[in-house]
Amino acid sequence: MDWQNIIADVQKNYLIYVSIPIIAALLGYITKIAAVKMMFYPMNFIGIKPIFGWQGIVPRNALRMASIAVDTITTKLVSVKEVVAGLDSERLGKELEGPAMEVIESIIREVMSKHQPRLWESLPNFAQRKLIDRVKKDVPNVIASVMEDIKSNIDQILNLKELVIRILMNDKHLLNRIFQEVGREEFKFFGVSGLYFGFMIGLVQMILWVLLKEPLILPIFGFLVGFISDWVALNILFEPKKPIPFGSYTIQGLFLKRQQKVAADYARIIATDILTPQTIIGELVAGPLSERVQAMVDDRVREMVDSKASIVKPFVVMAVGAETFQQMKSDTASMLMERLQDVIMHAESYVQTALDIENIVGSRMQAMTPLEFEGLLRPVFKQEEWILIMVGAILGFLVGEGQLTAMVHLGVLGH
Repeated sequence: MDWQNIIADVQKNYLIYVSIPIIAALLGYITKIAAVKMMFYPMNFIGIKPIFGWQGIVPRNALRMASIAVDTITTKLVSVKEVVAGLDSERLGKELEGPAMEVIESIIREVMSKHQPRLWESLPNFAQRKLIDRVKKDVPNVIASVMEDIKSNIDQILNLKELVIRILMNDKHLLNRIFQEVGREEFKFFGVSGLYFGFMIGLVQMILWVLLKEPLILPIFGFLVGFISDWVALNILFEPKKPIPFGSYTIQGLFLKRQQKVAADYARIIATDILTPQTIIGELVAGPLSERVQAMVDDRVREMVDSKASIVKPFVVMAVGAETFQQMKSDTASMLMERLQDVIMHAESYVQTALDIENIVGSRMQAMTPLEFEGLLRPVFKQEEWILIMVGAILGFLVGEGQLTAMVHLGVLGH
């Protein structure tokens, strides 16, 4: 090996050679950022289906990704019974007393005006008021009774798994955000790690190039920068699963090490964007199984109306007709059901506190085993991990070819 020529070559082209590890570092960083972006974007397929183009891994596999999130939420974090267990039916009835009474008064006037307009209009105001007030007294009890029915039969009227999947499938931006926020620090590390790994590999690449001037060194090492740095970075995130003491330091996968903080972030998203009072109540009163809640409301309203009619019920039936009387009760229940969500949302603050989703989910996540916890984020990488690694490797190879072309153009190749 002619060291004098090598030294002279380095002195002449040192700026070019110094650029090799710098370019390798930038390459490592860019390929990592590209890999992270490819996980989530674009939201819709861009290109020529089915092969030539790309769609973010998470939105493209939205059903599978949503199912992963749902399985974690519904099997490990919170059960459907726990969702409503904290609600005190009597307290809720009192919380809703004011808005519920306004609604029931409106319903009574609408029902009477629809079925017995002449009779209703002929009643003096004090008589109308007395009838309305008699019914309104029972409103808190009716709401409390309906809530007790719901809590007792929650497994039959609320499919938590289907609800969460539907929310995430309808809002893929939210699905993206769950994984992005859960793995926020890991994605940052993933990008920055490319700089370090790329620079170190680039140093070896530079030394071999200076010594050998072998044209294949640049594209091959470009390939390795993309491939190895992606693979190593992914493993640093999730391995080792269990903490290993190393002097005063503990070695563990970076994502697993952040379990306490991630748990808090994940629980906040679940409580504020998925299992909110609005979505749960909306599912109960307007979801696929809401007809069962409607039947409960029907039963309770009929009980209330019959109890208020009690002694005079035969006379009422005689005056308006049995069929009309039944229809009036049915209409009252239907109207109450239609407005039930708006009524209950007046107690949103209490419902949010009583559900306590954030604390339940957070504490359960903090108690997960490392293997269970890894399942929150690992599937995003694992689903098409080989594609991400190979894209990084191919980009590295192309950049290496570009470096080689530049070397030839600058007359650096050969002595």
